[in-house]
Amino acid sequence: MRYTGPSCRLCRREGTKLFLKGTKCFTEKCPVERRPYAPGQHGQSTARRRKSSEYAKQLREKQKIKRIYGISERQFRNTFERVTTLPGITGHNLLAALESRLDNVVYRMGFAASRKAARQLIRHRHIEVKTKTVDVPSYLVGPGEEVRVRGKSREQVSILAALDQSGRGAPLTWLAVDRQSFSGRMLERPQRASIPIAAQEQLVVELYSK
Repeated sequence: MRYTGPSCRLCRREGTKLFLKGTKCFTEKCPVERRPYAPGQHGQSTARRRKSSEYAKQLREKQKIKRIYGISERQFRNTFERVTTLPGITGHNLLAALESRLDNVVYRMGFAASRKAARQLIRHRHIEVKTKTVDVPSYLVGPGEEVRVRGKSREQVSILAALDQSGRGAPLTWLAVDRQSFSGRMLERPQRASIPIAAQEQLVVELYSK
């Protein structure tokens, strides 16, 4: 079941910013900045006295990564099982596959303020891949493929506002974005060093390998 409660509670539960609320995450209004402990009545006291087991650490890391990308348990598990057949480091392949999802690519290109907003754009048929409309957020973008906002959708306030804020952070080496044409292209498969999330993906591999 997909979580439908307040997004900021998820960030506080993981103890780090998951960047689920777009521009709010970069302001002093971010709850993680104001209340850096788990939500709930016993959030502060529990954080002080609890010592996590190895399994708990692995589970929390899986939950954190899953929540960053906003996908269900089944989607996450299916992605993991698919990448185990690929050559290379499984944890790195997992993150590369998650980064290649269309909703994430739209977010990384700056056309949406969050991955959730990107999923809405895709489902409402505002996004094209290789000149064809794609309404599946989990579509995997491949190297060389162009992603762009449909011509009729380029005056949307949410898209223009997201582009206005998209200068934050260093540009990603595996993406090329043309803001003037509302388009971008995946240049290469994402490499771990160029994926800007603080995650210990090896813990997920250990969790699923039991």
